[in-house]
Amino acid sequence: MCSLLRINTDRKVMIHDEKSRFSIKGKPIYHFLGTSTFSEYTVVHVGCVAKINPLAPLDKVCILSCGMSTGLGATLNVAKPAKGSTVAVFGLGAVGLAAAEGAKISGASRIIGVDRNSKRFHPAKKFGVTEFVNPKDHDKPVQEVIAEMTNGGVDRSIECTGNVDAMISAFECVHDGWGVAVLVGVPHKDAVFKTNPINLLNERTLKGTFFGNYKPRSDIPSVVEKYMNKELELEKFITHEVPFSEINKAFEYMLKRESIRCVIRMEE
Repeated sequence: MCSLLRINTDRKVMIHDEKSRFSIKGKPIYHFLGTSTFSEYTVVHVGCVAKINPLAPLDKVCILSCGMSTGLGATLNVAKPAKGSTVAVFGLGAVGLAAAEGAKISGASRIIGVDRNSKRFHPAKKFGVTEFVNPKDHDKPVQEVIAEMTNGGVDRSIECTGNVDAMISAFECVHDGWGVAVLVGVPHKDAVFKTNPINLLNERTLKGTFFGNYKPRSDIPSVVEKYMNKELELEKFITHEVPFSEINKAFEYMLKRESIRCVIRMEE
């Protein structure tokens, strides 16, 4: 699974002593990305813990831990679209939809969703997406299609696929002079980003972000408060729930792209 998703899992142990806190039948079970949450109890580094409002429903705010915050923060904290601006979002999975939600909260006038799966277009409307482009429907690069749609390019673009071609398109579809592209997706380690240097000379800006530029301990509590104050809707991101005994079904939903977010419940 980890290799399939191209995730770097080098941090398999606790930081300070390089040992695992899990074992089964005398053999160690290694940690995953510093958290390891598929257990009733877990041990994590203090830097991975955030104290949140005790009234917050954990079965809702649990999705803030990664994808939701990553996409939302990529827009609100990094791209920072002004009210009335145009935004393109590449990839309409959970992270891309969260990025679109951020553009909606920012007051963007046009939010263009880009995805090779047209089935994702209709559900994306409730996340603020106003227009859709499927690259497979055009005989020219999608960045040219978007430039034609927006009289020269969008003000901001957020790439949430991890595909290097999509990354290049996201950068090349922003407007000269003020356009900003934000790369969120994790590419293959051997992928190479290539673009004409004139795109930089024309004052387009390229940025990357990890976890939406949020600092987990200090910023996640404030994102939770946005939800508690009804400034942020999380329920629409949760499409499935399964008991822990059916955890493999949750992975199937993800791999088949049938879910946005699936919540796994520990049996009582």
